[in-house]
Amino acid sequence: MATYSNWRKSSHSGEGDGNACVEIAQSPTRTAVRDSKAPARATLTFPATAFTAFLEALKREGATAHGR
Repeated sequence: MATYSNWRKSSHSGEGDGNACVEIAQSPTRTAVRDSKAPARATLTFPATAFTAFLEALKREGATAHGR
């Protein structure tokens, strides 16, 4: 199992509800996701290309929802 040392939280995360966030870490071939409030718990990993496609789809949905 790979270990990740480059965890980062969204720049949108802040005080209040923003602290309920996920963190991601990347390697050349995988992207790992974990709960920022419980980092020692389970981590989900995805092929890097699949995670990139997922993020792109979210951005498109967000743009559509905001009339862009």
